[in-house]
Amino acid sequence: MWIAYAFGSALFAGLTSILAKCGIKKTDSNVATALRTIVVLVFSWLMVLVTGANHDFAAVSGKTWCFLILSGLATGASWLCYFKALQLGEVNKVVPIDKSSTILTILLALIFFQEGISLTKGIAIVAIAIGTYLMIQKKEDTGEAPKSRAWLLYAVLSAVFASLTSILGKVGIDGIDSNFGTAIRTGVVLVMAWVVVFVTGKQDTVRDIPKGELGFLALSGIATGASWLCYYKALKDGLASVVVPIDKLSILVTIVFSYVVFHEKLTRKALIGLLLIVGGTLLMLV
Repeated sequence: MWIAYAFGSALFAGLTSILAKCGIKKTDSNVATALRTIVVLVFSWLMVLVTGANHDFAAVSGKTWCFLILSGLATGASWLCYFKALQLGEVNKVVPIDKSSTILTILLALIFFQEGISLTKGIAIVAIAIGTYLMIQKKEDTGEAPKSRAWLLYAVLSAVFASLTSILGKVGIDGIDSNFGTAIRTGVVLVMAWVVVFVTGKQDTVRDIPKGELGFLALSGIATGASWLCYYKALKDGLASVVVPIDKLSILVTIVFSYVVFHEKLTRKALIGLLLIVGGTLLMLV
C-alpha cells in the first residue's frame, strides 16, 4: 500500500509544478512558495480532521517533536541555500548538485535505517544520477562565470538539507499518524518560507499579485499538500530508498502536462535522461 502512496505523491507533485508555473508568470517565485505553503498548511490540518488523526499535542513525545521540527527546519534551510546558490552561480551547475539529494537520501537510509543497497540498486542509483544530470541540461549554458566559488558551498548544503528532510521526517513521524506529523512539520516550513520572502525583500509584492495567479497558486498549494501527505505516509510505512526515487517520477507527469499545456518538447539528451531516471526508478522496485 505504501508504494501506492509513493506514486500518488509523484502524481500530485507533477501537477504542482504545472499549476505553479501558471501562477508565477508575474509573481515572484519566493512569494508564490510562501503563499502556497499557507494553503498546504490549511489543507494538512483539514486532512487531520477528516481522517480523525487528531492527537493530543501533550501526548507527542519530545523526541518526535524534535525530529519533526528539525525536518521542517531542514526544508527551510534547503530552500534558503538553494536560492542563494542560484543567486551566486550558474543554474546549469547549481541544479544538478541540488538534485543529488536523491542519492544522498538513499545513502543516509543505508546508514541510519540499514536499508541495504544491492547491485541492482547500485545500478539504479547510477542511472538516476546520470539521468537527472542530463534532464537539467535542457537549457544551454549562458557562458557567464560566477564571481566566486561560494555558490558551490550553498548548492551542496541545499542538497544535504534536502536529503536530511526525508530522513528526519521518517524518524519524526514514528509513533504518530503521518497526517498529523505532516501538519506539524508544515507549520515549521511556513515560517521558513516567509523568512525567505523577507530575506529577499519581496514582502511588499504580495498586494500586486493578479487574482488569476492567486487561483493557480491555491490549486498548486492543494496539490503540494496532497503530495506531501502521500509522501510522508509512504515514508512512514515503506523504505526511504524506494519512496524517494518513486517520488521523483513526478517529472513524467510534469513533462506530459508541460507538452499539453505549454507545448514544450524534449531534446534528445533530455529524453535519454528521462528514460534513465524511469529505468533507474523501476530498478529500485526489483
